[in-house]
Amino acid sequence: MSLDLVVRNGTVVDGLGGAPFRGDVGVRDGVIVEVGTATGSGDSEAQHVIDATGLLVTPGFVDLHTHYDGQSIWSDRLNPSSAHGVTTALMGNCGVGFAPCRITDHEVLVDLMAGVEDIPGVVMTDGLPWTWETFPQFMDAVDAQARDIDVAAYLPHSPLRVYVMGQRGVDREPATPEDLAQMRALAREAAEAGALGFSSSRLTTHRTRAGSQIPSYNAAYSEILEIGRGLADGGGGLIQFVPDLPDGAYQPVLQQVFDAATDVGLPVTFTLLIGNAGEPVWRDAVTMVEKANSAGATITAQVFPRPVGLIVGLDLSINPFVLYPSYRAIAGLSLAERVAEMRKPEVRQRILADKVSIVPNNPIAYLAQSWDWTFPLGDDADYEPDPSKSIAARARARGVSPAEEAYDRLLDDDGHAILLDALANFRDNSLDTVGALMRRDDVVLGLGDGGAHYGMICDSSYPTYVLAHWARDRKSGRLSVQAAVRELTSVPARVAGLDDRGRIAVGYKADLNVIDHDNLRLHKPVVTYDLPAGGRRLDQAADGYVATIVAGEIIAENGKPTAARPGKLVRGRRAAPA
Repeated sequence: MSLDLVVRNGTVVDGLGGAPFRGDVGVRDGVIVEVGTATGSGDSEAQHVIDATGLLVTPGFVDLHTHYDGQSIWSDRLNPSSAHGVTTALMGNCGVGFAPCRITDHEVLVDLMAGVEDIPGVVMTDGLPWTWETFPQFMDAVDAQARDIDVAAYLPHSPLRVYVMGQRGVDREPATPEDLAQMRALAREAAEAGALGFSSSRLTTHRTRAGSQIPSYNAAYSEILEIGRGLADGGGGLIQFVPDLPDGAYQPVLQQVFDAATDVGLPVTFTLLIGNAGEPVWRDAVTMVEKANSAGATITAQVFPRPVGLIVGLDLSINPFVLYPSYRAIAGLSLAERVAEMRKPEVRQRILADKVSIVPNNPIAYLAQSWDWTFPLGDDADYEPDPSKSIAARARARGVSPAEEAYDRLLDDDGHAILLDALANFRDNSLDTVGALMRRDDVVLGLGDGGAHYGMICDSSYPTYVLAHWARDRKSGRLSVQAAVRELTSVPARVAGLDDRGRIAVGYKADLNVIDHDNLRLHKPVVTYDLPAGGRRLDQAADGYVATIVAGEIIAENGKPTAARPGKLVRGRRAAPA
């Protein structure tokens, strides 16, 4: 039988960490059927042939942490993720999403997503048809849409709480026994409809657009436990959790989730951040993971492979002067008009003489003046910059204040310049600590956040960064190509319970990337206006992706999307091929 696709003569990286080898990959009906030498597939008989000579051939990448809940409805492309080799994205993270939801609570969830995930309310109002109420109905709505890559979904905690408790849930009142019983039943229903798990958050900076804490913020142990039991009733799944750092320690809240998951026999993945300075409290979390796993639990810390922080600029959601009344007086002008005003000496003097006096709804806005950790982000997109490039260091070199240096840099490129606030994961101005964690078996890469934080970050490009920086350019502590690919493919697939993908082997799903590793390049993020209602978002491109393949169909060639839309909703966990 002829093959649908042959990737010929590439350097095959299997996704399991094995040594790369030269060979072919043959695909039929969306499945890998030959690896090594595609003997039964003469080029004349194959529908598509890709010459991968001198190129890497990898499994498609799996991103465990995205927020494409809305974009999967209003768009057939899940970019930027799909532009960076991601072929499976898990959405509904952080306990926020759009289902279950009664008609009367649409505004509540829009306010929640606008605040927590920086998605403009008008984008959701214009882009969401709200043809669902229950979580299974939402899954059906996602399933009915054509898209470029696969998606899977968590049941999010905050919508579940509001659906069951109404205003009491919004106000974070304790759940009654009757509430808990209903949450358990709905968690079971979601799992049976194909939810891959359940997500929740207690992060202080996760707030609604109005500035309130999210509904799940102080949910009791009993609530996590009962929802977990419902998930187990429906066949199981993964608990995803974002902890806060109360009193500078992980233990209190994280231990509750570990205990609840262990009680019902469910795995957990949680967000782990590394402070740039101060006490290394992240070590406490690692110790907790080691202790829990040695007792039989299955817990992974989810780590981002470059600094966690903000991208700030005059055309973005936050900049260092956004809390200054003098800046707010001109904030409503167009970018070009604002730049013209800010270049006037009297306006410059007035803004720089001002100070923070506006109280933001979200305290994250205060972080835009972390001068020692703020860096201009040029077209080379350097995410591990030398300390001498910080706004504070540049200001000292010029003999000006950091605010003056930041002001001047924001006016570069006619106001389109952006700054990187590296607020975490950049301990001692280095990614060495992140690199050590990435090599651990109880750590998984994630936190791409695609589909959210449209005006604050553009982190879904991290697979490209891992391959270009960690597996090629970094001067010390580099990963081998096979180790880097393993961390992007089979490891997150295993954590998600999607064992039918993430490796190149006969019988596995034919999700593949063909990559020119030598010429792989990550560009800086740019602002686009392609969301519903003309909404703004950050996008980020890369060079070096010769082809990205989903279920045997080519969805992009040389960085350009094709018309193919083979992506599906993945319902439930997937076993490895027999």
